[in-house]
Amino acid sequence: MEIFLDSSDINEIKLLNKANLVDGITTNPSLLSKSGNDFKNVLKDICKEVSGPVSAEVTATDLPGMLKEAEILKKIAKNIIIKVPLTWNGLQACEILSKKKTKVNVTLCFSPTQALLAAKAGASYISPFIGRLDDIGENGVELIQEIKSIYKNYKNINTKILAASIRSVEHVIKVAKIGADVATIPTKIFKELYKHSLTDKGLESFLSDWKKSGMQI
Repeated sequence: MEIFLDSSDINEIKLLNKANLVDGITTNPSLLSKSGNDFKNVLKDICKEVSGPVSAEVTATDLPGMLKEAEILKKIAKNIIIKVPLTWNGLQACEILSKKKTKVNVTLCFSPTQALLAAKAGASYISPFIGRLDDIGENGVELIQEIKSIYKNYKNINTKILAASIRSVEHVIKVAKIGADVATIPTKIFKELYKHSLTDKGLESFLSDWKKSGMQI
């Protein structure tokens, strides 16, 4: 499973990308607005740091506006992926852009039928929001399973399932077990993936014994 960071914080992205464990980045208008800097410069910096896909979302809601903004975003860097909402206009934009060989991430997906339509529109990625479904009492992880089952039935569907709105390490484990192609993770959750109390205790014990031995490497 590929791991993307859901972030526009270039400093954190640089820090976590040092081990080359980050496969891509997802951003959205909310994240970019929090940076306080010009969004184009932020995206340029991110695309220089991470060679994988970097999702940049349109803010227009009408079809002509979406297509116009997509052209602007595409010029920022070669690894920009255009992100559109799963609306009727978003699906139309996805179909038009996909035919032009532009990769599209269709976001704000909350049902299997939405995911099916996005795939038919040529989406490179579908982003089901599992945490937000959990918030309203539904099973977000189950949606990933349903989409996976549907996509498996058709050889002509090449859309990658990008599990989004991940709120916990348990979410990451569950979507990995199902076989999501990608999980986009907030930096806070990413840092929790490599932590375990027994690892810390074990390392402390090993180093203590080594110090007592008086030996050196």
